Amino acid sequence: MVRPRLCRRIRYRPSVTYFKPAGVRMIELEETVISVDEYEAVRLKDLEGLEQEQAAKKMEISRPTFQRLLTCARKKIADAIIKGKALRIEGGNFRFI
Repeated sequence: MVRPRLCRRIRYRPSVTYFKPAGVRMIELEETVISVDEYEAVRLKDLEGLEQEQAAKKMEISRPTFQRLLTCARKKIADAIIKGKALRIEGGNFRFI
């Protein structure tokens, strides 16, 4: 039996939840969705500059789990930028602290 997924701790709610390439109509765009917990992992590591161990502690998850979140988020962001997709931030298993 699979262990239930624990809630990740999120400090900040994203103020902007949708990004799209300039000059492309919404109807023509594909979307890539990034979860709020993936967003928080990118924020802590890339914006705040925390080490993975510190960031994982802030989110109350293990370092390997943090690494998986970060890797998945970065892949989705790269896919959206390189392929000209819209990026939407929503969902995930989290709670605000």
